[in-house]
Amino acid sequence: MKKLYVVGMGPGDHDSMTIRADRVLRECDVIVGYTVYVELAEQYYPEKEFLTTPMRREIDRGGQVYYLHNRVESIDATAARLQKMLGPEVRIVTGHGKMTEQELSSVMQAMVDGEADMLVCTTIIETGIDIPNVNTLIIEDADKMGLAQLHQIRGRIGRSARRAYAYLTYRRGKVLQETAAKRLAAIREYVEFGSGFKIAMRDLEIRGAGNLLGPEQSGYLMSVGYDLYLKLLEEAVLEERGEEKRIETECAADLTVNAHIPDRYVPSAEQRMDLYRRIAAIRTDEDASDLLDEMLDRYGEAPKSVLALLDVALLRSAAAKAGVSDISQKGSLLRLQLGVFHPQALVAVCGHAKYRQRLTLAAGEIPALTLKLKPGEDVLEAARDLVEDLKLAAEEAAGGTP
Repeated sequence: MKKLYVVGMGPGDHDSMTIRADRVLRECDVIVGYTVYVELAEQYYPEKEFLTTPMRREIDRGGQVYYLHNRVESIDATAARLQKMLGPEVRIVTGHGKMTEQELSSVMQAMVDGEADMLVCTTIIETGIDIPNVNTLIIEDADKMGLAQLHQIRGRIGRSARRAYAYLTYRRGKVLQETAAKRLAAIREYVEFGSGFKIAMRDLEIRGAGNLLGPEQSGYLMSVGYDLYLKLLEEAVLEERGEEKRIETECAADLTVNAHIPDRYVPSAEQRMDLYRRIAAIRTDEDASDLLDEMLDRYGEAPKSVLALLDVALLRSAAAKAGVSDISQKGSLLRLQLGVFHPQALVAVCGHAKYRQRLTLAAGEIPALTLKLKPGEDVLEAARDLVEDLKLAAEEAAGGTP
């Protein structure tokens, strides 16, 4: 089992180190530390592998760094601290909104020309900055920034073929507020190219939306959930227009199917919950295909249980459109509870040869169809076929085109 040791260098001299500290450094495989301490240790442990800060790593590979410190009054002190940490050979410049246009232009030109290795700055880099050689970003107090702002600033790096790194930090020991924790989790989760829309939607969920039809300018989106909020909003708009509300059936499914997201496939519990939410919102084959492609890129090939989860989501969507409000299974019996009753369609489906002596209709207070499954029959496939037959029969009964 590998161990991590924290070793103090004392006043900065090898002779002042304790015997135990020296022994630990000799026995370890990798030594990680600030540049000034790494350079000291390299003299005495030359056979070891050394790693320094991400800032030093970027500079050593010929790149440049943005260090975002969003307080003008202490930005020079921060730059001085970084200079001491990284060494005098690292060229550090500062930039902020209180500088004159000429001063700021000179600083940015130094970065563009490669005459500076690091820019310690405020959020002035948020827009209009494009320096492909800058591929490491460190943000102090990232918990104080908005989600859209973090996404915009993160977009300042990764503008070349070189791999980029963004480090979003907050103060040690600080207990994050719930909204701040959600923002940082979202920016960490949505890292793929073109994720701006997803981040905007998550930002809307976190902050809440305003009342578009009333005087209030702040809403309580999270109290009802984003999907329900959109439905309520649509109903309110239709009511204002004097139009009739659309009647839609929601369908639940409780089937004996191995449909879930394994921990080994998506280790993060938060990301698994987000995937469950997104899978539940699937309405079309295209939606399922897009999400499957995204999971393939992020987590690798999806296991059978995840594919089954997508199939269940598509089944629920198709069943809702066919007027089915609930699908359940008990042993070899598959039950479809009907939210919308189409007598002619039900008679037509029950008369199909493939359902003869297997499909029964209970026309009580809550109408339902019960299908007896054949031995070894796939329950998802059987449910899909029955839902599709119901849909086609309803369209024919209504005089529509199948």
